[in-house]
Amino acid sequence: MSNTNSSFWVHKEGHKPELLCGSSASYTVVNGHFIMLVCSTIILGGFLKTLLKNSEVTVLMILSLLGFVIGQLAHNSIEVHKIVYPLLKTPSYSLYCYFSPMIIFMAALDVDFCILKNVFWQVLLIGLVSLLMTFIILGYVVLKFNKDLWDLQSSILFSMIVGMTDPVHSVNSLKTIGISKTYTDIIRGESMIICGFTSICFGVFRSDFLHISMFTEFRVILGLCLDILGSIICGYSCSRIIQFILTDLFSNTLTSIILCISMVYMTFYIGESFGMSGMIALVTVGLNFDSLSFKPRIEVTITKFLIMFSSVYQQLIYTFFGIVIGCGETKYLRFHTVVFMLILFATVNFVRLLTIVLVSPLLTHANYEYNWRWGIVIAWSGIKGIFSLLLAPDIHNLADQKVESPQLFILYVQGISLMTMGINSYMMAHSARTLGLCATSLPRQMAIQNAIKHIQEIIQNTITLFKTEKVLTNVNWTLVEEKTKIEYIIPSSFEKQCNDGILSVEAARILISATKSFCPIQGKDNKFLLFVCHVVFSEEFEYAGHIITVMYIYPMIMHLWPMARELNVSGLISVNNYFVFLYIFQAAMKIISLKRKYFHQYWNTLEFLIMLVGIIDIFCIYFVKLRPDNFALIQMTVILGYFRIIRFIPFIKLIIPLLINIVDVQIKKRLRLMYSITKGYVKSQEDTKLLIKQISSRESVYQKLYEILETNKRDAVKELGLIEHEGRDVVIALKTRQAIRRVIAKALKNLTFLWSRGIIDKHEGIEMNKVFLAKIKALNNFPMAIPPPTPDKYLHNIVWLENKDVLIEFFKERAKLAYFDYGDVICREGEMPQGIYLIISGMAILHSSPPTFGIDSSLRSERGSKSMFTEYCTSGDIIGELSCLLKRETEYTAICETILQACFISLEDLYEGFDVFWPSLEYKIWLKFALSVAYQYFESSLIDEDLEFQKCVTFNLAYVETLSSYNEMTIDNVTMKFVIIVYGSVIDTKTEVPYLAPCILPKTCEQIQGTSDLSKLLVVQPSDPAKNTDDPKVMVSTGLRMSQREYNWKRKYEERNFPLSWNRSQTTRIQLP
Repeated sequence: MSNTNSSFWVHKEGHKPELLCGSSASYTVVNGHFIMLVCSTIILGGFLKTLLKNSEVTVLMILSLLGFVIGQLAHNSIEVHKIVYPLLKTPSYSLYCYFSPMIIFMAALDVDFCILKNVFWQVLLIGLVSLLMTFIILGYVVLKFNKDLWDLQSSILFSMIVGMTDPVHSVNSLKTIGISKTYTDIIRGESMIICGFTSICFGVFRSDFLHISMFTEFRVILGLCLDILGSIICGYSCSRIIQFILTDLFSNTLTSIILCISMVYMTFYIGESFGMSGMIALVTVGLNFDSLSFKPRIEVTITKFLIMFSSVYQQLIYTFFGIVIGCGETKYLRFHTVVFMLILFATVNFVRLLTIVLVSPLLTHANYEYNWRWGIVIAWSGIKGIFSLLLAPDIHNLADQKVESPQLFILYVQGISLMTMGINSYMMAHSARTLGLCATSLPRQMAIQNAIKHIQEIIQNTITLFKTEKVLTNVNWTLVEEKTKIEYIIPSSFEKQCNDGILSVEAARILISATKSFCPIQGKDNKFLLFVCHVVFSEEFEYAGHIITVMYIYPMIMHLWPMARELNVSGLISVNNYFVFLYIFQAAMKIISLKRKYFHQYWNTLEFLIMLVGIIDIFCIYFVKLRPDNFALIQMTVILGYFRIIRFIPFIKLIIPLLINIVDVQIKKRLRLMYSITKGYVKSQEDTKLLIKQISSRESVYQKLYEILETNKRDAVKELGLIEHEGRDVVIALKTRQAIRRVIAKALKNLTFLWSRGIIDKHEGIEMNKVFLAKIKALNNFPMAIPPPTPDKYLHNIVWLENKDVLIEFFKERAKLAYFDYGDVICREGEMPQGIYLIISGMAILHSSPPTFGIDSSLRSERGSKSMFTEYCTSGDIIGELSCLLKRETEYTAICETILQACFISLEDLYEGFDVFWPSLEYKIWLKFALSVAYQYFESSLIDEDLEFQKCVTFNLAYVETLSSYNEMTIDNVTMKFVIIVYGSVIDTKTEVPYLAPCILPKTCEQIQGTSDLSKLLVVQPSDPAKNTDDPKVMVSTGLRMSQREYNWKRKYEERNFPLSWNRSQTTRIQLP
């Protein structure tokens, strides 16, 4: 393969490179697998970026090394050379044109032109001084310390390239820590000026303008000015066209993005084709855009596309140039190469520091915020990137005297680029944090805090509403609130007080230092034992034991291989003694720490036996030396030598938890899948019942299908209960995850509304949107199981308690835990109720005749089917609610299908609560019952109504009316959208048509009269909050009022020193009669 890679570049006449790397192929060129190489690089880069989230430089370094390895393989293998040959024959200028347009446009788009124009002269000064210092200092260092004998032109071009600051990576580490955008735009603006000037200079060299006979300094300067002016005009013209495309409100978003990207490349190619700088043209395009240059929400989409392309391009560039370096001769890679690279790195940072020192007086005079702290941060911003790398091959292409090792140009640039990305980025962010430059301005803090407070209120309201849904009764709402909490980085308390002027800088510094210096006080225990315990119980000690076992693999292989064992007898004996000593030391440390408890763990016993076998083995070897003629002793020693393999048994300790975890995860996944499928099946049966009711024309057919669907639904609900009983923690996790997702979706919707109204700034909206998207993404790692809440927490899930502390504490004091075994009867049909049961865990089945709904027996006989009614109750459901409200016999028999745990509130305690919190508590239980009946029987009619319990309580969207026998009620169709009989029966006073619960009264009904002892009607009002709030027909006040008995109870409660938490918003609603 020596003739395949005999040189790095092969040239045609006129010094034009034919190949990017390597010589022409000595074989027939066919279509290889270069596309596969590109796709594999993209996939690997994406995988590495996902794995190493916060270390982009590590990803690029790995890809560079991988490219170098591939290049070395191509250097020595024809098959690999065929794969990379399309890259090697690609001109370096083509790569520059492929990759640079998108990246420079993204960098310019992120700069705020309004800020940049105010500091333009400072930015221009920094750029010019940086170029001058680079020419002088870096050029001198290259000529002085480089042993590769580069000529003057190569040294100048190299210094220009190394002096380029990458406009993307130079501020990436500052954007996320709250640095003022003024300084990030200064850094990025300077970078774009240097990149644009360098691209023009290289364009001049490429056009051979310096070799013409009429060359004069005036013509060069005039040509540069015309190139810059022409590039700006070209960019401005193209920006108007792109802006026209993007502001068309009726255009397709995807089409607009494609046209935008196409116009970016076209602008670059137009500028380059006419001898101008395509880079300056794209900088002009990017600076002419802001948030108003796009139609709504398209800027975020375009930015995501640009970030994606930029990331992929960078990964490809570093991989490709790693291949280029690898295809060269490795004999030129010497120790001096590394030394010279370190010298260049130090020189680059020195030049940057000197530049900042020289321009600091002007920056201090021009900007009152600038000080030495900002100077230190900006001094670390000289990060090199892909633009330097893309232009590096042109050093050799444009040089007058060719060198034998042109790959070193790329190696030096790529090495410095990676070093500055890693070291300078870290130092820049670290310096900013250390020097206290990350604080957010006070107006911005207030705006952020107000927006976050508003969204937190929305989230809390959404969670409160979701708590009323039956399917979410056993959700771990504490975890939901924790996962949906917005965590936005703001200054600490001491920093905020300092910014507000409450604390002086020195006082704040002392307080922060005291907080950081806090540490626990040590006792008077034996320090040696504490140290041993700390070592033994650390993960490092456990891993050290496994490492010892791994290290013994190679000696064990040699021991089992007869030839190797005979050649290394003494060495194997010494190694065996060393490892037995380590086992003894490990056991001794554990025995000192655990003492007698050491042998309570089987793994410790096994390790102790391994240690004993090792000690016996050592003694046997020693005795064999003393008695070499004892055949029995030799046989025993050989057998014990093979027993050394038991030293690898502790490896199983690492595998067992992994296997258990794998099996547990698969079981939980299966349970989640079964629960989701069954839940979906239950919902489908309910939807099918509604559909059949609408399309069925024969009552008998409908009744038969209804019974089939009800049976299927009942069986599925039973399976749901059994799954929840067996995998309660898995079901809670699943429901909690779904609740979190719904809450975040609601918050995103409200964020979009606030953003669209201009209440939240674009930048803050993007940051908050990232926070929510990160939370949604974090749900992928949501635990598959959550421990069930404690029994007292279930009181928060009772809807009519509204999660109010005064109610919960009242019933928590009186509630009792009840336990039932399989087959136990909780309550029987026809018996008087003892109280209500809130199911904590387990499942019960309810058997009864069809519900009577309080209808008189003479009317009830005319109703339909006499089939038995069956229902399953699981965690979060309440048994006996209606019977306790009416103080009538229970209408069903409740039997435990599994072991059941319930929270029991007696009838006396419940009615004591009714008296204390009269009349709101009893009314709210009726309201909850009415809403559940309405949704159970008339869901299709109420599908457009938002009748959540909390909204009905707060805004009176629906309320409950009570009718006794012979009492009348007038129906106003203007203020009453629906009137639903949920309990009892009424008669139309005009037509004398009876209506039995459950039933929706027709619009023709104007006045009704109660025909049962007690009738309850749910009145749904039109969706007009202002109207509903002041509606005079609301007969029951739903506010929480305090009677004299409640006051006395509260006083006794406080006297017994029970903590009682009052919510500020609740205390304002409590009124004494």
